[in-house]
Order: sequence, then C-alpha cells, then structure tokens
Amino acid sequence: MPICGALSGHGIKIAPRTYWARKARPASRRALRDALVTGMLAEVFEPDGNGRRRPESLYGAVKAWDYLRRQGVTVARCTVERLMRARGWRGNTRARTTRTTVPDPAAARSPDLVKRNFRAERPGQLHVADFTYVPLDGGGFAYTAFVIDAYAGYIGGWECSRSKETAFVTRAIRQAAERLRKAGHPLTGLAIHHSDAGSQYTSVRLAETLHLAGLTGSIGTVGDAYDNALAETTIGLYKCECVRDGSPFRDGPLRTLADVEKITSQWVHWYNTERLMHRLGGRPPAEAEAAYWAARQ
Repeated sequence: MPICGALSGHGIKIAPRTYWARKARPASRRALRDALVTGMLAEVFEPDGNGRRRPESLYGAVKAWDYLRRQGVTVARCTVERLMRARGWRGNTRARTTRTTVPDPAAARSPDLVKRNFRAERPGQLHVADFTYVPLDGGGFAYTAFVIDAYAGYIGGWECSRSKETAFVTRAIRQAAERLRKAGHPLTGLAIHHSDAGSQYTSVRLAETLHLAGLTGSIGTVGDAYDNALAETTIGLYKCECVRDGSPFRDGPLRTLADVEKITSQWVHWYNTERLMHRLGGRPPAEAEAAYWAARQ
C-alpha cells in the first residue's frame, strides 16, 4: 500500500485495513451539516455568473446567522463564524467619515429635546436627520440627505443633490411626513425632528417645513456626533454598504447625480424591507413597524 508506506516513512504507522475503513466511512453528520450551511452561505457571499454579489454579502457572522435562521436553518452562531472564517468571508467594515455640515453661529437654534435618547415608543414619534457627501468619478460631489424614523430605523425620506442648499434637506423631511400620512398615521406637532447644528437645519426655511409637516425641531450641540448618533450610524452604513467601491449596489463608476440616485434608491429599499437589524430581533425595519401597527389594531 503506497499511501500507508509513505505515512510509515514519516513515522505515522497505519494498517491498510484502517485506511480502507476510513475511506469507506460515510460523511459525519457534522460534515453534512457544514456542507449544507456552506452552500447557503456561498449563495450569499460568492458572486453569481455575472459577477454580482447579493446585498446580504455585506453581513457579518451575526447577521448571516440571523439570515439563515429566517430561512428555517437551525445552526449555531459559532458554526457560522467558523465556516465564514475558513473561507475568508467577512462582513463590511466602516471607514472614517468626512465632515459635511457646518454650523451657522449666528442662527437661532432649537433646543435639544432628545438628549441622546433615541428610543421611540411608536413610529413617527422621533425623526432624526443628516446628510453626507458622495464623491463622483471625474471630480465633484453629490449629497444625500436622510430622515430616519427612530422607532425601527426606517428611512422615511431621502434626497440627492449636487448642492448643499437647504432645499434638498426639506424635501427629505416632507417625504418622511407624507409616508406616514398616506399610511393613515399623520404627524402631529408633538413629533420631534432632531438634527445637528448645520446651517441647513437652522435656517428659517427648514423651520417652516417642520411646522407644516407637524414636527417640532430639536438640535444637538455643535460638533458632537453623539448628539445625532442614530443618523450618523445610518449614514455610516450607507457609505460602507452602498457607496463604497465593490458595493453590491454599484455596477460601475458614479459619474452623475442619476447614478447616485439609482444606487441610493436600491439600497434604501433593501435597508427598509430586507436588511436584518440586531436591535429589532433580526427583523428589517418595515417588518418591525408593521408588527407595531398590527398590534395596535
């Protein structure tokens, strides 16, 4: 037996019958389970025939574990971690961000009504807002504004622009208010809109928009990202999951505002309806909101 002889030459003595018995032994239950889970993870993390990856390829081990459980696969989290580590599959990580909003020292500002408490008891109770830049190939920037409902993190409004003027920020606010109105849950003057102290959010025009939308303004302290942490977190996800090179939402360079709007629309839809949130018990924001309204009815 050449194999047994080669092993014996390296000091590993093995009988031929032991070799044949091991070769004829069926795969263990663990090996079969690993093969099943690996196949499902490969569908998530490996590119398809066109070289495109699914948005779920952004998940780390915890969200990949949640994803498998929602598919009806009972598996330990450590198993998912082990299989992903063995094949080099990793979730997306965030990079440093660049400051975009600049405060206006002369502008009157709303008081901070949130005090870093971003928990909401119902949808529509608290909206947080901010915007970020998106570098364009060939030079220049586009800007994307978001309005996020704090209850489940649902992105209720977003708008892209080539300018940092206040108008695109107010359009995102109106979108978020209109979404709830169409759903039969209009905002009242008790609902809060919280942002940082950027000049766009302290303008008279924005104050008028908030009043007409049924929102009360709230602004955190100057230069303190923690005072608007929920919006900062969502924007961080947008930058690393949607905008970054290699994102599954990108199919080429971002040259125009339309290119940015296209990938932003796709990412926001996936974020709201499919992206699993750990703080929501492994559910997407839309599902968590729907469960709240169903319970109320």
